[in-house]
Amino acid sequence: MKLLVVDDSSTMRRIIKNTLARLGYKDILEGADGLEGWAQMDSNPDIEMLITDWNMPEMNGLELVKKVRADARFKDTPIIMVTTEGGKAEVITALKAGVNNYIVKPFTPQVLKEKLGAVMGISE
Repeated sequence: MKLLVVDDSSTMRRIIKNTLARLGYKDILEGADGLEGWAQMDSNPDIEMLITDWNMPEMNGLELVKKVRADARFKDTPIIMVTTEGGKAEVITALKAGVNNYIVKPFTPQVLKEKLGAVMGISE
């Protein structure tokens, strides 16, 4: 399964990628902002999951989600938003834009595992 991790923090990308690797995911692409994330999505239409930060330069995560959802190739691709924005209004905005699940930073590897399972229909 090919996953894309988009976050302007190289440390956060590394944490997410390491957690995904421990969970058995090996094919992981990354982007440092929404523009890089979109370039990865556009050139890799076989990406099966997008994990994106909200607050990033150039193109933020919400703009990326809207762009991904507007492309027929990705209308069913699961998207998890990872952000410090944990308010109810932000969560509702993200869900309306097409996010499948939401993780508030900081989070544990177990939370990431649970959210991945939830959007992919995998139970423990």
